[in-house]
Amino acid sequence: MQAVKYARAESVEEAVRLLQEGGEGARPLAGGTDVIVQARERTRDIDLFVDIKHIPEVVDIRHGADGSLTIGAATPCYQIYGDDAIAERFPILVDSCSLIGGTAIQGRASLGGNLCNSSPAADGIPSLIVLEGQVEIAGPNGRRTVPVEDFCTAPGRNVLGSGEFAVSLSFPAPAEGSGSRFLRFIPRNEMDIAVTNAATQLRLNGDGSVAWARVAIGAVAPTPLLVSDAADALVGRPLNEDSIAAAAAASRAAANPIDDMRGSIRQRVHLAGVLTERTIRQAAERAA
Repeated sequence: MQAVKYARAESVEEAVRLLQEGGEGARPLAGGTDVIVQARERTRDIDLFVDIKHIPEVVDIRHGADGSLTIGAATPCYQIYGDDAIAERFPILVDSCSLIGGTAIQGRASLGGNLCNSSPAADGIPSLIVLEGQVEIAGPNGRRTVPVEDFCTAPGRNVLGSGEFAVSLSFPAPAEGSGSRFLRFIPRNEMDIAVTNAATQLRLNGDGSVAWARVAIGAVAPTPLLVSDAADALVGRPLNEDSIAAAAAASRAAANPIDDMRGSIRQRVHLAGVLTERTIRQAAERAA
């Protein structure tokens, strides 16, 4: 384990100042389920943890009067899947939060931390993408907002600059007739890093055709992907075998995976299509 200093921030402004003063070796500490491991295994040079868990807006859940949702970036997963309003209106967040690590990890891990770790196989990010999530970032130059699909730039890399950290995640209210679903494939329960994962949110018209859709896949490219061609294959068409198959084909075409110990290129491409098809069908069931 590296020798790491600890500082506790009581406000967003104080956290920014501490991170800026700490330079490249400073990291925000929320749940710590990834960054503490990275420090212990020396996969990243870290010499200062800035604890952001005591900043109120970074650990809360806010439901807007219009049905929108804002989640503090450090809010633990168990609080998210334990929120009845989220379970009712944003069930895909429950899908993801209940799969990030085990029960003990979910008491600490957060969607914001999952996003900022920026793993291509992250189980939170595809769901955030299809929900049209926006990340609020605080830094030395004030605050800015970035769409989740533009946040990750490479494995373990993202748009955060020096002194910046994620404050919150916000989502618009799901429209009437919407449904969403996240699924992943793992080879066995003891190995919880996805070989491939996928998420879909869609909205159905009264006649059963698709009015709007977003599809995302993960663990099949350097970053989680928004697959616009998959959505285009659905929107304006009846939700049937042909349109679902076309969307699955679009996800397979978008996948650009690697071979590793968890899965082959061929397997991951195939699974991108399978999980896209399944999430579409199950999102439609929820919409109905």
